[in-house]
Amino acid sequence: MRDALVAAAFQLFLERGYEQTTVDDIVALAGVGRRSFFRYFPSKEDVVFPDHERCLADMTAFLADGSDDDEPVRRVCDAARLVLRMYAENPTFSVQRYRLTKQVPGLRAYELSVVWRYERALAAYLRRRFAACREGTLRADVIAAAVVAAHNNALRSWLRSDGQGEASAAVDRALAYVQSAFGGVPVPPAMEQPEDVVVVVSRRGAPLWRVVQEIETTLGRG
Repeated sequence: MRDALVAAAFQLFLERGYEQTTVDDIVALAGVGRRSFFRYFPSKEDVVFPDHERCLADMTAFLADGSDDDEPVRRVCDAARLVLRMYAENPTFSVQRYRLTKQVPGLRAYELSVVWRYERALAAYLRRRFAACREGTLRADVIAAAVVAAHNNALRSWLRSDGQGEASAAVDRALAYVQSAFGGVPVPPAMEQPEDVVVVVSRRGAPLWRVVQEIETTLGRG
C-alpha cells in the first residue's frame, strides 16, 4: 500500500506537476481512501521523502551500536553512507525526486529540514564522544556539518548525472577529505584551569621581608 501510494503520487507529479496534484488525486489513482494515505504519510510533502524516517532511524541505531573503541570520525562517515545506500537502492526514483525538489521551493525547504536532522544525529554522537575534550561541542558540530556537506556534494553530483556510475566512489572520495582533516587525531584531554598568577610591583632595593609582605597582602593573607 505504501509503495503504491508513492508510485501513484510520482506518476501524477510527473504528469500534472506537484502543485496541481492533490491528495485526493493520489488516493484515487492508487484506489484507496484518504485515511489510508494519512496512515502512512502525514502530508503530501512526506510522500516525496518516504524513506528518510527509516534511514534516520537506521543511522541513529548504527551510531548507538558503536563502541568507544571506534574512531569517531570514521564512524560518522560510515553512518552517512547509509543515506547514500538509500538513494542508490532506486536510482530512477532518486533522480525523479531530485528534479522535483529543485522545481518546488516548499520541497527544497522540507529537504533542508531532513538534512538538518541527519546532521543533528551525527553531532549528538560526536558530542558524546568528545564530551571530555576542550571545545568538544564545537568540534562535534563542525565535523558533523563537514560530513553532511561532503556527502551531499558527491550525492548531488551523482544525481545531476541522472544516477550514472557508482555513487559510492564519489562519496568515498568526498568523505576522505573529512577524515584526512579531522580523523585519526588523538582527542586532547580536557585542559585544567590554570592556577592564579599574582604579579607584585615593588621598589628596586626593597628588603625581601617587604616583598613577601606585599605578596601576602595581595593574596589576602596579611
